[in-house]
Amino acid sequence: MTEEEVYKRARNRMEEIKGFYIHLFVYIVVNIGLFVINYLSCPEYWWFVWPLLGWGIGLVAHALSIFVFHGFLGHEWEESQIKKYIEREKRRQK
Repeated sequence: MTEEEVYKRARNRMEEIKGFYIHLFVYIVVNIGLFVINYLSCPEYWWFVWPLLGWGIGLVAHALSIFVFHGFLGHEWEESQIKKYIEREKRRQK
């Protein structure tokens, strides 16, 4: 692997992590806003928890895809499958 390829992979990884933190920040800001709206308009029913939970599930899935299952069906997996396919085709042609 060349130094340029290593840099591109590192840059892509950083972009993925940055995207998650932007997602987390927006989640927090929007849900604080929903809480305030809920509190001011209808404090007897806490409806803001529904979007909080629904979006929270998506946020957890995003976190898992970035920090836990990063290689699972990701770029590295695709590259390894392509290499396997190429090697198999080379063997068939011999």
